[in-house]
Amino acid sequence: MRIIKSYLIIGFLALVTSSYAQKVFTEKDIRIIPKPTQTLIKTGVFEFNKDTKFVTGNDFQKDAANALASKLAIAAGWKPETTTKAPASNFVQFKTDPNLKNEAYILDVNPNSIVISAKGNTGFLYGLESIRQLLPEAIESQYAVTSAKWQIPSLTINDEPRFKWRGLMLDLSRHFFDKNYILTTIDRLAMHKMNVLHLHLVDDQGWRIEIKKYPKLTEVGAWRVDQENLSWNARLAVSADQKGTYGGFFTQDELREIVKYAATKGIEVIPEIEMPAHVSSAIASYPELACFDQKIGVPSGGVWPLTDIYCAGKETTFEFLQNVIDEVITIFPSKYIHIGGDEATKTNWAKCPHCQKRIKDEHLKSVDELQSYFVKRMEKYINSKGKKVIGWDEILEGGLAPDATVMSWRGTKGGIEAADQGHDVIMTPETPCYFNFYQGPQNEEPLAFDAYNPLNEVYKFDPVVPTMTPQEAGHVLGGQANLWAEHISGPKDSEYMIFPRLAALSETLWSPKEKRNWNDFTTRLFSMFKRYDYQGLNYAKSAYLVTASSTADLANKQVKVELKNEFPNPDIRYVLGDKNIDHHAVKYTSPIEFKETTVLKASLFQDEKPVGKTFTDTIIFHKAVAHKVKYLTPFNQSYKGDANTMVNTIRGSKNFHDGQWQAWLVNDMELVIDFEKQESIEQVIVGTLESQGAGVNFPIEVKVLVSNDGIKYKQVGKITRPYAVNAVPELKDFKINFQKQNARFVKVIAGNLKKSPKGESSWLFVDEILVN
Repeated sequence: MRIIKSYLIIGFLALVTSSYAQKVFTEKDIRIIPKPTQTLIKTGVFEFNKDTKFVTGNDFQKDAANALASKLAIAAGWKPETTTKAPASNFVQFKTDPNLKNEAYILDVNPNSIVISAKGNTGFLYGLESIRQLLPEAIESQYAVTSAKWQIPSLTINDEPRFKWRGLMLDLSRHFFDKNYILTTIDRLAMHKMNVLHLHLVDDQGWRIEIKKYPKLTEVGAWRVDQENLSWNARLAVSADQKGTYGGFFTQDELREIVKYAATKGIEVIPEIEMPAHVSSAIASYPELACFDQKIGVPSGGVWPLTDIYCAGKETTFEFLQNVIDEVITIFPSKYIHIGGDEATKTNWAKCPHCQKRIKDEHLKSVDELQSYFVKRMEKYINSKGKKVIGWDEILEGGLAPDATVMSWRGTKGGIEAADQGHDVIMTPETPCYFNFYQGPQNEEPLAFDAYNPLNEVYKFDPVVPTMTPQEAGHVLGGQANLWAEHISGPKDSEYMIFPRLAALSETLWSPKEKRNWNDFTTRLFSMFKRYDYQGLNYAKSAYLVTASSTADLANKQVKVELKNEFPNPDIRYVLGDKNIDHHAVKYTSPIEFKETTVLKASLFQDEKPVGKTFTDTIIFHKAVAHKVKYLTPFNQSYKGDANTMVNTIRGSKNFHDGQWQAWLVNDMELVIDFEKQESIEQVIVGTLESQGAGVNFPIEVKVLVSNDGIKYKQVGKITRPYAVNAVPELKDFKINFQKQNARFVKVIAGNLKKSPKGESSWLFVDEILVN
């Protein structure tokens, strides 16, 4: 009996020990992004250990398995082996199923084995990526993690993408990124089950692909005069004899290496060779490509309008482009060649004798039809090489080429029109697919294009427009994000703009529409954030940020501040004054009322701790609040704020479209504040903005005058500030201190720069006049 009891006790302890070792998984533990089509959780777990084997059937499967095994080698300290024969248990096996769709996979996990079924390579890759995301986040670690249990739940995932085109475009022209960054980006695309990398290799500011027949394209066109100290649109024009030193390009061998590596990750690399516009770099290299053989330099920054474009009348232009295409297709085995086709200003075509002759000879009606001729002719040549053409939605103008695919960026209108005509469409509308737009409050974010695409708006994106017929919807291949690089000069900047918005986009393009849920996505996103952290990825934490919107009740001299956050039902807490946000925070439930100068701090909380950057603002009630303002020079009607903008305590942001700014174009600002009785004053503060890329400059001087009768004024203070180069938007308060005195009227004059160094009219923006 004692022996039997001992065995029972040992068996019971083994059972207890086993139950403690195995985590019980629920649906909340499945944090895969993008969300799988179907998931069924079963009982038990599969645990990876040093004896686990990957059973592979070919070299591709072996390499794919080794990629995951290598992560285990680092994070767990042991590397599972690959074999061609399945052991009795403890293995991951690849099983070919010809009945599945091309990118579909079935992942069947049991306590003894894992089977990934797929038709081909990409399905197996996606099955492995799902296993990777089922494993603890520490699988991404660059160092051994001894505390992790390398278990995944028993389950069955039946998964396939909703759309066949799930892309990211990298602009390599505005700023050049080297091969290593491209390879790293390919890895990250694969982790999110994205399958297209679109490389923007040609634009005005740089030609980035080696073309052996035309060496000047990279000798000249790949380099521009270094004006990185200036904001993009404030950069000065350069001449043909100024030597460029800033830039770079890919050799053909480097691009072949990128394409080959991408193929191992299930990603197709699409080259974009712009035409007929966005080609100043080519014309700087070979002036004869332009209508008038004009000699130009490679622009250092923004160019508008785009008048230096290829001549559509010269046969040599088409000979050049065909020769370029001939070399491009030897590098890129992709089904598509992107030819741009956007934003061509055709004023030179209207004057060019070669173009006018072409219009006459081809019986065309306009320069728009000449562009259509240009695109159709190049499409025919590219088709003859076994490739299909993609163009931005401007290629619709003048008539669409017969077999062209439209990439719709100016909203979805062009995509709808092309689908209606029976053409394939890739939806990439600026809102929300341009990742060069801000993703958080401009005051808290690095410099970006002056528009707003936050994470939650990306998640709402759907390439199929509700008004489309089923037949039109069938022409929608999918969607992609575009990262234009005017303001992105390095890999860390690029990462920040791509992630985590790419995670949101990946789910909109992969997962069934009915499976998508913002609340559910955000809970899974925090697991992805941990993976990004392990990888050392510089992802944006903008979604954590608390934002504030204020309204002023000037009749009662009161301001209400509303706090919000991107996440659903956020736990926002705040403190007033100099209190510590950690220990004294109050849960935010409704707008906070202020009647006196107060410091407000707020943060999103998780697990009883603040996360992300703390929002801080000081609401200042100064002596001019709610008093009358008379404008001696009227503000511009494009930026007129409201009747109390200058004295409502609400400050503007770096987003000068936020409604809190009044602006003057070329004119000086001159206004008078009437206190209606004498007040003792000694300081005036003028709140201003500078954004030189948008033509907004700080005042060059500020003067303060006072009066008791509103007729005779005396100057009490003045400051001057000469123009200075400023590459980033900046908020600045100009403070004028003077001897304390009594006055009823305060006149403030802010001097406008009038003209920028580029000769453009200058804006002056003011958000508040504070009087103390």
